[in-house]
Formats: sequence, structure tokens, C-alpha cells
Amino acid sequence: MADGQDWWRGSVTYQIYPRSFMDADGDGIGDLKGITARLDHVAGLGVDAIWVSPVFPSPMADMGYDVSDYCDIDPTFGTLEDFDEMVARAHDLGLKVIIDQVLSHASDQHPHFIESRASRDNEKADWFVWADPKPDGTPPNNWLAIFGGSAWQWDARRRQYYFHNFLPEQPDWNFHNPQVQDYLLDCVRFWLDRGVDGFRLDTVNFYVHDQMLRDNAANPAPGAQEASRPFEMQYTLFSKNRPENLTFLERLRALLDEYEGRAMVGEVGDSHHAIELMGQYTSGGDRLHMAYSFEMLGPDFSPGHFRERVESFFRHAPDGWPCWAFSNHDVPRHVGRWLDHGADQDALARQAAALLLSLEGSICLYQGEELGQVDTVLAFEELTDPEGINFWPERTGRDGCRTPMTWEAEAPNGGFSTADRPWLPVKAPQQARAVSTQRDNDSVLAFYRAMLALRRSDPDLRLGKTEFLNHDDPVLGFRRGEAMICIFNLSPETVSLPLEEPIVPLLDQVAEVSGRDLTLGPNGFVIGRVA
Repeated sequence: MADGQDWWRGSVTYQIYPRSFMDADGDGIGDLKGITARLDHVAGLGVDAIWVSPVFPSPMADMGYDVSDYCDIDPTFGTLEDFDEMVARAHDLGLKVIIDQVLSHASDQHPHFIESRASRDNEKADWFVWADPKPDGTPPNNWLAIFGGSAWQWDARRRQYYFHNFLPEQPDWNFHNPQVQDYLLDCVRFWLDRGVDGFRLDTVNFYVHDQMLRDNAANPAPGAQEASRPFEMQYTLFSKNRPENLTFLERLRALLDEYEGRAMVGEVGDSHHAIELMGQYTSGGDRLHMAYSFEMLGPDFSPGHFRERVESFFRHAPDGWPCWAFSNHDVPRHVGRWLDHGADQDALARQAAALLLSLEGSICLYQGEELGQVDTVLAFEELTDPEGINFWPERTGRDGCRTPMTWEAEAPNGGFSTADRPWLPVKAPQQARAVSTQRDNDSVLAFYRAMLALRRSDPDLRLGKTEFLNHDDPVLGFRRGEAMICIFNLSPETVSLPLEEPIVPLLDQVAEVSGRDLTLGPNGFVIGRVA
């Protein structure tokens, strides 16, 4: 375990999506007891922490990201006692525990929203974002919801609209009300007192809205008006990213600082200024500890893309701290996104792991990455995700990356569940990459373990500053710290290049080093120390 106040610097966190990790009770849905039973696998990888996606009571309109009670466990996943047992087991194995906090919005079944919508003059009347219609009955402005349609939902009882950035079942809290902030901070304190080591903050730049309810402008980015989601056609200056966000983050940081060794990482969802916001939200030592965005969760797999994102972050926030990820529960798995750049699936999976785990900052891995998994191809009738259902077939949604973890290739449902039908299907391509099939030293899983061990043991690779080397496409090269050299051929073709100085390889793939000459085969790479 990485100990001390700054354990999170350079750390690697493993994201667990509870519904799909391990089903201990046989109902087809993963649960807390299942997570506890499989923590040995996670600890064996050599990561520092786990991030557990939401397990709170929820109607599951958005798979737990619509919270109806912030201080309990949904029976689908178990009990508070099961949660405590999971935390204790993780700590015994040397793992920190980070849990999701969905503070920007609640469920429409949350008791406070039920009270808020009952009238305009009750105690919770202004705990959510309400607004009168325009004289013609239309919503108060042009803000759009991420999942489609207006971000405003009419409520006949109050004869007003309420604001929701996501589904109508996910009303946004009114952060301009200090009582709302106090309530949410108390909910966070509940889990701190229960022993968690930190939080992943969902949609951390969505908390505060513009009180004047000004219209968003059109998105000026090239191609924005051809987006499959209308939300992406707007420049969301007023519906999110408000400067008042920083004030709340400072209050949240002050709360965590009351406890030893706690940390938080924020998800910055933005198509305009994500890197700048990551820097702003982590600067100064009194806001987020870390932030991540979707900047490396897209289709781009080029040296210039990775270099620009890393350099841009530290240029905007020299005292900030990034958390980089290639996959999570909201985007297609990266091996599938980048297959056109790969010689084969395994080679690409190993190279992506080597690249991600060489980056300066902290790292987040998503369950199944260590198996080289790609998305499961699902039929429309198999979908559960509202995004996929609403935008099919142009966008197939997030279910493909959320299908169950596969443990034993020969077991029903890949060893995930004994149920006849799990909540999402386990199909042959995923089952063929189960943990049980990856016992040899050439497997993707074995490489993850080796790469994680190298990052964990080498101070340069974990905490060293980055200096990019001047290589031509498709080669990406950089120095970490005093003496670590990392060079990647981001293509399925062989390349040769000179080295500025001789290196001693520590981990490599289809790489040949001869003095100051380096040959990298398809998706080849070398990570080594200056000789």
C-alpha cells in the first residue's frame, strides 16, 4: 500500500463496476460480497487503490448514478455490513478504497426532491433548480440534456420546470443554496467516518448553474453541428463550468483535510476546455487532489495527441495533478477503439498498458483492461443503457463496455454468475479472454502485472517529470525523471530510429536495441534506463 498523505501521487487505481464484477448471490447482478471475494485478483495486479462505482439506493434509471439515499447501500448490492467487510478486506490487502459520489444531481425519488416538487413554499422548495416557463409555456432557456431533449422537465404540481443535465429522473441540486452544500458535505462525511480513503466525483464541473439562466451559444468547434447528440452542438458556458464550482470544491477539500490520507479525483466532462479545467480544479492545493477528463478516452491514437494533452495539462497547472485513463464505464474500451492501429489485439493491449502506465500523473484502469477486452457487441433488445436506447444505432450506448467480468472460461457466464441470465450477456469473445486463460507469461494479464510492478518500484516512472523526445510519427518518446526512457511505435508497421543515448531495456515488445540504434516492430515499445 502507498502510505502517507500523498499516497495518491503517481498511484494506480482499478475501477470496479459493481454490477458486472462478481455476482455472489446468483441473481445475475454483481454485488459487494462478489467484489470482496475477488479482491485478491486486484491486489495481485499491483495497483494502489480500487474505485467502486455507485452502490447507493437508486431506482437505477441510470444504473446507480441516480441516487435516492446517499448514506446507505442498495439491496441489489448488499448491506452496509457488506460494504464494511469489503473495505476491511481491501485494507488487509493493501488497497485504498475510493467510492463514487454523485453530487451534481439526485434521483427524482430522493425524499428531498419529492418534498421540493410538492409545493413552492416547503422547506426544500429551492433545494433543486426550478424556473418558471416563458410566457408561451416553453422552457426558460435553451439548455439541452446529455441524453437528449431539453434539460428542463415540466412539473404540473409546481407549474414550473426543473433542471436536469442528464435524465428527467436525475434533477440537479441547487448549489446556490448553502443548505444543499451542507447536506451533501454531511453525506460525504458519512463515508469518511466509515473508513473510505477517498472519492471519485462524478461530473465535477456540472455542480453549479448560471443563476441568470442565460442561453448557451452554439458550439464553435469544427464538426459540432454534425454531432449525433444535440447536447454537443452547444457551447455549455452557462449550464456547467461555472466559477462558483471552485468555492464548493474548496469546502469539499477542507472536509477531506480533516481526515488523514484522504484524496479525491474529479471527472471533468467537457468538450471545450477539459484540460484547462483539470488544471484549474487541481491547482493551489485546496481543491481536487486529481482530475481526469475524456481527453484520452476517444479515438485519437497519435503521438501528437498524447504529447499535447500531457504538455497542455502541466502548462496550465504546473502545481496541479492529472489522473489519466484510456477506458471507463462510459466509453468504448480502448483496445477496440484503437484496433486499426494494432498488429493484433494482444500486442495493442500490451502497448496501451505500457503507454498509460508510463505517463506522469496518476492512472486509472477499468476492470477487464488487464485481459485485453473489447466491447461486447449487443443487439438493441439486449440494451439497458438509456443513451444507447435513445440514440440507437448511431450511438450504441455504454452497455458494451459494462458487460460482466470473465473469470473462468469454461464456467457459465464466464464465472461471473450462476444465474440463467445475468443483467447483461456474457458472449464468446469476452469469455475467451477470461482470467483463467491468461496464466502464461506472454498474456496481457501477465504484462499488466509486470508493468505495474515496474511503475511501482521505480521512482522515475512513478513521480518523475516528463521531457518529450523529438521523434517523427508514428513514434512517441519521452524521458521520465533522471534516467527512464519510454519509446512507442504507435503503428502496425516496423520502424527504425536512432537513440540519443544508449539504454538498458527493462520492459519491451518486439524491440531490438543495438548500441544507439532502435528497431520497433508493430506496436513495439521499449521502456529502459539510460546506460
